[in-house]
Amino acid sequence: MKRAYRLRRPEQFQRLRRTGRKWESALITLNGAPGRHHRTCCGFVVGKRIGKAVERNRARRRLREAVRLAYDHIAAGWDLVFVARSPTLTTIEFRQIQAAVEQLIRRAGLWKDTPPAQPQ
Repeated sequence: MKRAYRLRRPEQFQRLRRTGRKWESALITLNGAPGRHHRTCCGFVVGKRIGKAVERNRARRRLREAVRLAYDHIAAGWDLVFVARSPTLTTIEFRQIQAAVEQLIRRAGLWKDTPPAQPQ
């Protein structure tokens, strides 16, 4: 996922916690709020309860890749934060992570079935 599409500053994450809505699954929590730009920006949080640094980084990379693959289906104009909840994110099949991400985005009402055509 490109850096331009990621949330990076602590105040961006705090704004989503204060004003956004929350959707939960067993593996991931999604916080979302309408953004200030016309594109969707995503942030990723993996706490210490997931494991040591190696496991946290692996969980973050896998979660970021699952969101990158689904990014074209996400409605534009939202800020989203994906929070890892389970240590099993590092060991389960990647398809399960993709399914959890898609399920949360659908429950939030942000899933578009047909991605927009890419300009040539």
